[in-house]
Amino acid sequence: MNISVYCGASLGNKEVYVEAAKSLGKWIAENGHTLVYGGGKAGLMGIIADEVLLHNGQVIGIIPTFLADRELSHPNLTRLEVVHSMSERKNRMIELGNCYIALPGGPGTLEEISEVISWARIGQHQNPCILFNVGGYYDKLKDFYEDMVTNGFLTEADKKAMLFTNSFIEIEQHITNYVPPMIRTYSRG
Repeated sequence: MNISVYCGASLGNKEVYVEAAKSLGKWIAENGHTLVYGGGKAGLMGIIADEVLLHNGQVIGIIPTFLADRELSHPNLTRLEVVHSMSERKNRMIELGNCYIALPGGPGTLEEISEVISWARIGQHQNPCILFNVGGYYDKLKDFYEDMVTNGFLTEADKKAMLFTNSFIEIEQHITNYVPPMIRTYSRG
């Protein structure tokens, strides 16, 4: 399967983030999956791509021209697609992905995983969304989603359709047993 991974173009300030990127990359390659990611060589993006390649896996990078022009694209990928904009990059990663996983990252990572979670709710894809919660990085976001349920802006079923974990056993179980959320409908009341 193609696994789209969103993550920082920085390393963060804890070694656990680098180790998480390496372990996820190794898991992707050893299970015969293909990494789909932002195409960069910097930060956690470069770490995960290098790790997949190190373990003889396939890597598809999607990078917009303005980043490729800055020589930020990874030079050794299986395939690099250069697109015109960040929007095209995000759409292509969604289109190619069979599963979406967020490693730690900044606002761009949060935007991307939030978008695929939201799009699942409105039926734009049928794929699992996973937040790789290493070191409790996504605990506050998990709490915020719980607040959305409490306040009536998210259903419990939709919350359960996403996974917060750092366990590959749980990731595999979630992917295997995944049931897409019911397509959201709206009423005037």
